[in-house]
Amino acid sequence: MDETNTAEKNTAEKNTAEKNTGEKSAAEKNIFVIGLDEANEPILESGPGAGRYRFHRLLTIEDLQSGEVSVADLIAKAEGVLDAFEGSIDAIVGYWDFPVSTLVPILSERYGTRSTSLESVVKCEHKYWSRLEQQKVIDECPRFGRVDLHARDPQPPEGVRFPMWLKPALAYSSELAFSVKDEEQFRTAVGEIRAGIGRVGKPFEAVLERLDLPPEMEGVGGQVCLAEEALSGVQVAVEGYVHDGEVTVYGVLDSIDYPDSPSFLRHQYPSALPEPVIQRLHDVSRRVMRQIGMDGATFSIEYFYDAGTDEINLLEINPRHSQSHAELFAYVDGVSNHHCMLSLALGEDPALPYRAGPYRMAAKWYYRWFADGVVHDTPVDEEIERIEREIPGVRIDVVPEEGQRLSQMDQQDSYSFELAHIFTGGDSEEDLREKYDRCVAALNRLFDATAPGGRQEEKRKNEQERERG
Repeated sequence: MDETNTAEKNTAEKNTAEKNTGEKSAAEKNIFVIGLDEANEPILESGPGAGRYRFHRLLTIEDLQSGEVSVADLIAKAEGVLDAFEGSIDAIVGYWDFPVSTLVPILSERYGTRSTSLESVVKCEHKYWSRLEQQKVIDECPRFGRVDLHARDPQPPEGVRFPMWLKPALAYSSELAFSVKDEEQFRTAVGEIRAGIGRVGKPFEAVLERLDLPPEMEGVGGQVCLAEEALSGVQVAVEGYVHDGEVTVYGVLDSIDYPDSPSFLRHQYPSALPEPVIQRLHDVSRRVMRQIGMDGATFSIEYFYDAGTDEINLLEINPRHSQSHAELFAYVDGVSNHHCMLSLALGEDPALPYRAGPYRMAAKWYYRWFADGVVHDTPVDEEIERIEREIPGVRIDVVPEEGQRLSQMDQQDSYSFELAHIFTGGDSEEDLREKYDRCVAALNRLFDATAPGGRQEEKRKNEQERERG
């Protein structure tokens, strides 16, 4: 056994010994949250049993999402914090995409805490590998293939037809993902991806080196461009977890775009799809997650359902639950989906209550700007709190900072920029929309941003959406 493995074994044994000696009350648990942020901290602290949890921030959002990350540096920094901690380390969790999703199993193995395997996470995160695994057990996925970014004249993969999506094998928040309808758009998208893929692809290769890859993944690497035929219909998200090998789906949500745009307008829970369709989504999700080999972790799978053809197609698998949906589950079921993540990491029952919340339905809205610009003024905390008091069942998170150029924000899609996330709970869809419209009207009086095309263009897009609603 090499020195690294010996150190890892000794650290895990020390952590286990500390738990068994009773040096720390069994009713109190130290939970390290990778990338713990201000928006999610109060949700975690208000969940069931939170009184016996002590949450510790492990790495900041800036550490994890600014510029090109170094996985080795992040691991070293996290280990420095954990090694210096004098209490027991009871759980290491996270609810963000790469690199957080991969850091959780790496650090969990090092410190003897519960987690799914690194391989199962990468089988989800690496979009090409994920497709290879999916097609072994389901037919509900689009035609796909790799695009050679190094070719002098890159071409779509054989058998993959326009319209299609081009995306890196590793991407988050739809960054560097492009919808293309013809050869000209294809070439433009390839150029954009070629220029930016290294920022996330190179760090991902450091993770791939930790795994014994199957023959079909040899030489593929992390800087891969994937082409997939475009899917049609309504987009839905399936959330669940795997506990002791059993796959449980606990919620299905609708994802609704802005008119004539691939950018999300809102996520709405519960889904309005017919019950037979929801049960089919459950079935496909169970088959796929068993094939992936995940256990002791949460997941979120995105699908398209086409009512005209009655077809379901899997878009992508996220090896973590969605923190974006935490408030929605709390509004409708009475407990946020963070409960599942925490319970699995602590070896406890991850089941959520059903429809025990104060509202029949809930939504997360994305208030967006569709052109670059500079934010001159943002609402202060007191102004946001006033809006939340005046409109029951509402919470608002402002995204950009004052003085920030929108194009320099992290985690944005290729077509728009997020000004605010607006959570609403209500007893009908009309109730949700009315609360959202009131929030937007209040925020419009407080935000000051300039952009090519001007504020009138942004108002036109938002008014167009409301008219079609």
